[in-house]
Amino acid sequence: MASPLPSAASSRPKRLVVLVSGSGTNLQALLDAIAAEGAGTYGAEVVAVGADRGAIAGLERAERAGIPSFVCRVKDHPDRAAWDRALTEAVAAYEPDLVVSAGFMKILGKEFLARFGGRVVNTHPALLPSFPGAHGVRDALAYGVKVTGCTVHLVDDGVDTGPIIAQGVVEVVEDDSAEGEAALHERIKDVERTLLVEVVGRLARNGHRIEGRKVLIP
Repeated sequence: MASPLPSAASSRPKRLVVLVSGSGTNLQALLDAIAAEGAGTYGAEVVAVGADRGAIAGLERAERAGIPSFVCRVKDHPDRAAWDRALTEAVAAYEPDLVVSAGFMKILGKEFLARFGGRVVNTHPALLPSFPGAHGVRDALAYGVKVTGCTVHLVDDGVDTGPIIAQGVVEVVEDDSAEGEAALHERIKDVERTLLVEVVGRLARNGHRIEGRKVLIP
């Protein structure tokens, strides 16, 4: 695994590449926080936005903010390994200190993690290790939990199995089962955006180290 950020923060803002697949609301939360606080105070700046598909709102958000973007589609490559290699090269061109998977709906491959492992941050709409995978909100509701939430974690070579950085709790209310997962998912997203902004800022300003399953931020 690549070395994580050093524990001592340097004076320059850390460089973020944000990966998106859809609306880009987590990206927007980061952009808003950086604009409000300033890159120097927040500790980071978004230097590029990457996507696995074109014509999505996340790319439009990058364009409005004047941030370079790129699209790397699986179907444009002969296999997943070739796509992973192309994505790795596209991200590496921007020399990121951290990569943020902000609703990026593709599993990152071996080459990508060999290059950026320990520096890739992901969000998941459940309290890991419970309910990993693409249907975390639905699975939590079906199981009958009374609380669920979101997890911000580092990415490893499993699916939602990387070391946990932070978690936020959301109560399940009686109406959630009747309304389906949409209302609950929206409440989770609200907490998730706030938590992601907080975590990325702390990582950027303070650095981190990994000890076993623990992510330690000074």
